[in-house]
Amino acid sequence: MEGKVDIVHSRCAGLDVHKETVVACVRLASGDKVSREVRTFGTTTSGLLALLAWLTEMGCTHVALEATGIYWRPVWNILSDGAFELVLANAAHIKNVPGPTSTMPPGSPICWPMA
Repeated sequence: MEGKVDIVHSRCAGLDVHKETVVACVRLASGDKVSREVRTFGTTTSGLLALLAWLTEMGCTHVALEATGIYWRPVWNILSDGAFELVLANAAHIKNVPGPTSTMPPGSPICWPMA
């Protein structure tokens, strides 16, 4: 298990949003077992729709993304149609959350506080 953290959301995702890509890390917890899956999507409409479909397929209940620059806005617009709660996180706050971020795949540090 990932340290001594109580699981609050068993199916959540963290998105690392860039100009041309979105790196998504889905974190699934079941009992003491935690798994992660990381995928990269384009920031075109078709890429973001594929991201929406994947997050829905994975059964995510909460999705967090960093508010860096303006790149998060189209991602938010597409994902707001999903059946999950969206959380817009301040990038400076994410970097200060304790956790094993140096050993995590991209997108995981954003997902960690959601867990």
